[in-house]
Amino acid sequence: MILTAFFKALTQLPDPRFRRVLLLGIGLTIALLVAAYAGLLWVIQATTADGVTLPWVGQVSWIGDLLSWGSLGVMILLSMFLMVPVASAITSLFLNDVAQAVEDVHYPHLPAVPPSDFWEGLRDTVNFLGALIGANIAAFILYAMLPLFALPIFFALNGYLLGREYFQIAATRRIGRANAKTLRKTHSGKIWLAGCLMALPLSIPLVNVVIPILGAATFTHLFHRLN
Repeated sequence: MILTAFFKALTQLPDPRFRRVLLLGIGLTIALLVAAYAGLLWVIQATTADGVTLPWVGQVSWIGDLLSWGSLGVMILLSMFLMVPVASAITSLFLNDVAQAVEDVHYPHLPAVPPSDFWEGLRDTVNFLGALIGANIAAFILYAMLPLFALPIFFALNGYLLGREYFQIAATRRIGRANAKTLRKTHSGKIWLAGCLMALPLSIPLVNVVIPILGAATFTHLFHRLN
């Protein structure tokens, strides 16, 4: 069931609506990261404009430049870890378009769904982004304590988060939030396994940015099989 849903989603990747969502997600993610870096630079410049007084050294005027250049390296490093979760969260704003594209091709007999509320979707996106980043930061502690189990922990954790989010999006469109939650709990094992399948390519550069689209399509098929 899971693999069937996955391969059906894979064959639809060239769909123009899939590409549109992908480009929107990547573009907005890059814009957000650039804006965050610009804000960090502004804070550094504002707090070090007159130099910094260090004990036993005195007034130091070049500390702002040092922090600015150092922050660039830190931002590049962080973006390597944040690109995927941020892109996943932002792309989730547009995943209804992906689900609709899947249903138009594979389930054309279904009635139209009412348009989703943008602000409710934005709230869910912010919550998803917070959960993804918070859980993965917390997982670094486990990685350090249990380095041999780092990969299984990574896949199990992100599999749960991705499966939960994408199934909820696919199901809520058709049966409402409360019923979607009930159905998700009923089939939590299958949904977690499908989420782990989505988590496998997360460590592959370039491929990982396609995961939100592929995940939304896969879980749309999975929802219709489980419902």
